[in-house]
Amino acid sequence: MTEHHHHPNVPPTRRRLLGLPLAAVFALALLAVPRVVLHDLDILHEGTPVNAVFVFAPPIVWIVAVLVAGGRRAFATVFAIGLTSGVLLAVVHQLLWSTAFAGNPPRLGGNLAGLDPAVQDIVIRLFSIPSSLVTGALIGAIAGLIAWGLSAIVGRARRAR
Repeated sequence: MTEHHHHPNVPPTRRRLLGLPLAAVFALALLAVPRVVLHDLDILHEGTPVNAVFVFAPPIVWIVAVLVAGGRRAFATVFAIGLTSGVLLAVVHQLLWSTAFAGNPPRLGGNLAGLDPAVQDIVIRLFSIPSSLVTGALIGAIAGLIAWGLSAIVGRARRAR
């Protein structure tokens, strides 16, 4: 069967592009938000065991959720969750920017060091957004590849029964 086969009980307009409803994709992406908030508030620190839990638990839950849902379109689904988490990461960073950098905002160097601090703030904030999106995309791609591989293994095991 191909990905484009007809489901008699599901009208063509109701078929999902992903293996989960969009609300589930968004809800799973929200699992990555507590780490961002705690990090930006300087409560959670890089390199600690607690931070590791906050880093690795969400993608593991994403993978498990996709596999439990049947593993359909595992890579695309987990990648979409990662991208969504990247958007949420960017939003949270922007909302907590003043708190995260209270009294010591990042500044440009070199030829741009002389720019007005307000302009520097805007430039740095704008450049932080793609960084958040790329982070989410990379985490989603890596976790998506793992989910895709595991869904193939699980699918073969089910068919072998």
